[in-house]
Amino acid sequence: MTRSRTPGRVVTGLIAVVLMLFIGAAAWAVVDDYLQRGFLPRGATVTGVPVGGLTRAEATRVIDEQVKGPLFAPITVTFRDAPTTVDPSGMMTVDIDAVLADVASPKLAASLPQRVLWRVTGASYGHDTSDILKVDTTAVQEWVAAEKKRVSIPAVDATVSVTGSKLTIKPAQAGITFNTAAASTALSAALLSGTKTVGLVETTTTPAVTNAKLGKTIFVSRSRKTLVLYNGTKIEKTYRCAVGMPQYPTPLGWWKIVAKQKNPIWRNNGSDWAKTMPAFIPGGPNGPLGTRALYLNASGIRIHGIPPSEDWSVGNAASHGCMRMHRWDVEDLYPRVPIGTRVIIVS
Repeated sequence: MTRSRTPGRVVTGLIAVVLMLFIGAAAWAVVDDYLQRGFLPRGATVTGVPVGGLTRAEATRVIDEQVKGPLFAPITVTFRDAPTTVDPSGMMTVDIDAVLADVASPKLAASLPQRVLWRVTGASYGHDTSDILKVDTTAVQEWVAAEKKRVSIPAVDATVSVTGSKLTIKPAQAGITFNTAAASTALSAALLSGTKTVGLVETTTTPAVTNAKLGKTIFVSRSRKTLVLYNGTKIEKTYRCAVGMPQYPTPLGWWKIVAKQKNPIWRNNGSDWAKTMPAFIPGGPNGPLGTRALYLNASGIRIHGIPPSEDWSVGNAASHGCMRMHRWDVEDLYPRVPIGTRVIIVS
């Protein structure tokens, strides 16, 4: 009887040993898994920087030094060969807790047997976490707007001005700037990629009043007895003219052409000097106004021709306020001048 029980006891003992080993291994696995709970998955990286096997605190230091450090280094933005420095820290952030949560996610999602197997085999099961930056688009746009205001050269309108008896016509100048949307996109891309140089593309802005829009200007000098026609910023033609007598001076100031007429009829306005003259005189080569007249918005004032008998008056102060011109000159001037043309008369 004793001998027949020996094999059973051996089997029972072996089973017990196996159970004990299994229980021990399981206990070891649980304990080991517990001890490894604070370490990130083997093979894990953040934007290519290894953090696998590190604690969260160690990984945080590595991310600060090797990931955030380079990404948050200053960026040089250049416009028209002039560089300026941008501090990325005010334009983007890194959520370390979210980054570490993503790094740890494969380990947290795995079962205990999977984690034990990876541990025993030394398998690499971490992944790369690259999408770690959040760009503050509002901050980027605000910086771009401020930089645009700082470096842009505004367009300059063409202008006409008078100082004393001197006419000054300044040509228009295009402005220099850059495209806001393109600059914001380029800077945001540099922030996300770690690129440290950004070049802003120069563009031009058109003035509201270009040389062409400036139009034509008639500039009359009473002292020189000249009438100069400007087309935009350039002299188109210069003519001699007669101006008003001292007792009937040609009015100084800024005026404009409001009407034009061929072979204009002269009508008596009732002035003292015209009391003995007829109510009207027909127009034409021998009429008082010659063959052409351009009317100013100054009452009774014209630029007009004269009959041949009055050619002597051109170049003198001989009119009753109008600007007289030789027939060939006024007929040359007439088609060049549109209604609305400014007329500036100086002493």
